[in-house]
Amino acid sequence: MADARTPTSLEDQAPPKSPTLAETLPSDAVLDALKMILLGASLNEVLTSVTRLIEAHSEGTLCSIFLLDDDGLHLRYGVAPNLAESYRTATDGLRIGPNVGSCGAAAYLRQTIFVSDIASDPKWANFRDLALQSGLCAAWSSPIMSHDGKVLGTFCMYYREIRHPGSSEIQLIDHASRIAGIAIERERSQSALTMAFEKIKKAEAELWQIVDTIAQLVIFLNPGGRALHANRFTLEYTGLSPEDVTAEDFRARVFHPEDIERLGEERLKALSRGIPFENEQRARRRDGHYRWFHIRYNPLLDEQGLPVRWYAAGIDIEDRKQAEERTRNEILALREQIDRDSMFEDLVGSSEALGKVLRQLAKVAPSDSTVLILGETGTGKELIARAIHKRSKRAQQAFIGVNCAAIPPSLIASELFGYEKGAFTGATQRRLGRFESANGGTIFLDEVGDLPAEIQIALLRVLQEREIERVGSNKPIPVDVRVLGATHRDLNALVAEGKFRQDLLYRLNVVPIEMPSLRERAADIPLLVEYFIDRFGKKTGKQFRAIDKKTLKLFQAYGWPGNIRELQNVIERAVILNDGDIFSVDDAWLKQGPPHVTCPTVPLGGALLSQEKEMIEAALAESHGRVSGPAGAAAKLALPAQTLDAKIKRLGINKFRFKVPRAS
Repeated sequence: MADARTPTSLEDQAPPKSPTLAETLPSDAVLDALKMILLGASLNEVLTSVTRLIEAHSEGTLCSIFLLDDDGLHLRYGVAPNLAESYRTATDGLRIGPNVGSCGAAAYLRQTIFVSDIASDPKWANFRDLALQSGLCAAWSSPIMSHDGKVLGTFCMYYREIRHPGSSEIQLIDHASRIAGIAIERERSQSALTMAFEKIKKAEAELWQIVDTIAQLVIFLNPGGRALHANRFTLEYTGLSPEDVTAEDFRARVFHPEDIERLGEERLKALSRGIPFENEQRARRRDGHYRWFHIRYNPLLDEQGLPVRWYAAGIDIEDRKQAEERTRNEILALREQIDRDSMFEDLVGSSEALGKVLRQLAKVAPSDSTVLILGETGTGKELIARAIHKRSKRAQQAFIGVNCAAIPPSLIASELFGYEKGAFTGATQRRLGRFESANGGTIFLDEVGDLPAEIQIALLRVLQEREIERVGSNKPIPVDVRVLGATHRDLNALVAEGKFRQDLLYRLNVVPIEMPSLRERAADIPLLVEYFIDRFGKKTGKQFRAIDKKTLKLFQAYGWPGNIRELQNVIERAVILNDGDIFSVDDAWLKQGPPHVTCPTVPLGGALLSQEKEMIEAALAESHGRVSGPAGAAAKLALPAQTLDAKIKRLGINKFRFKVPRAS
């Protein structure tokens, strides 16, 4: 192979230093070729110029440039201005290989091939006669390589006599190949770029055809949110032209002024973040009417993750908005109707006793004051608490009910205030208490009179400081909670007995509401009976045509110690067991004890208080006005001194009038 490329005699003749391109080719000619490349001359013009340049520089030289097919296997003539037509025709499209002439071998072996004598070189065995007939005796070929090492073609120099290359000629063919390579690469890059642009234009045209068929607002925006293009639906809907879309006042002409003002700052912030977002705006139709649209914005990001374009798509939601508005109005009207018709939801009745409570409720509900609801068991204290919450400014927040009597004393602190992880055995994670759960809303403490003393202190702090501490933590946590309390017990008596804190009572009893017993609401019994029959009848799928008169009289005569809760349970049982369409109950269900005393309980209570006052005054007189100590009134009455002091204050007794003046 070495003999085929460069004869030994040439190696002996090689000078110590290779000439430069300027020494082998005139600089003006080289510059002209490079200018043609830079100025965008056609590939054929550039390659023809290079071959003529070499032929003019080296007398007797014939040049050709082959281009390698896309398959990487066949060579096609690029230019060969002075080769015989018959030779060109016969060798055009030859398949490369190690023994396929100088050019086929150069492309295959990726190295320069020097054949000094075609008549004797085995590489020319298949083309020897054709070459000799065309007057070609020597052929030197160099592969034209791309910058990334791919074969682009070959540059070949032919001679009409046997000829061995010198160092200057070796340098010459190398430089000529490089110039040809620059031209070929530039032309192919330009072709690929042109083809890519054509594909992009075609794809963009197809995309816009698709976008124009979408029956939605579709708008392309620049990174700052200014419109660049809109689809056909947008143009037809708004009645604007493509030029109007790109105008500075496009948004002002399309979207409702209120929405532009409402969403302006929010929209700019969202555009700057470069992540998808959405909003709802009213867009002006060509007839001047506005319709609601749900618009979603999606960014096209560059390599740095910054938006280079935004795509906004809007769906018409006018029908949905109108339906929502109708629903809101219907709900509002329904709520008003319920308020009018249901007499404060489940608070059914028209008696004066209940009316007084409802009037109090309507006044206190809008405020944030603490309310203490008093009354016997089963009178509906929780219903009052819920009604207060529903009519307060906290109605949209939580209503948390707690039955203080139903929680064991050891657990009530953790239930109300929560606990930290590890606060006690089994506390494997932090838990929020009822107060934190009700934050922003209302907490209802039922049977508040049953709270242990230590919890009373914590509750007092909540009411005073508006903050709690979780069990296992000393960090105060602020809470915004309205407290409603309820009890069936006499808190004043509990205070007198030392079982309930007086300061807590003052805090709870800001606005007291006393629920009347069912005995005091006898006039409401018929309404309540009808209400409960209808309620439980719907649950069981039963309808009653009428109420047995005897049953109604029985209900009105009965004392109802369990109040409304007892009435409710009796009616539910009767609805389940009744087979006919006349509602009735078994007389035995309401066992009548001794005749119910209809007199008010106040005289009895007054008599007891009077007797208690007399006993205390007698003890004070005997102890000369002293309350505490071994000889004090408290010891004589077997009461704690603090309890006796509270009773003295409550009964209005002046203990000082029993003191005996000391002798001078």
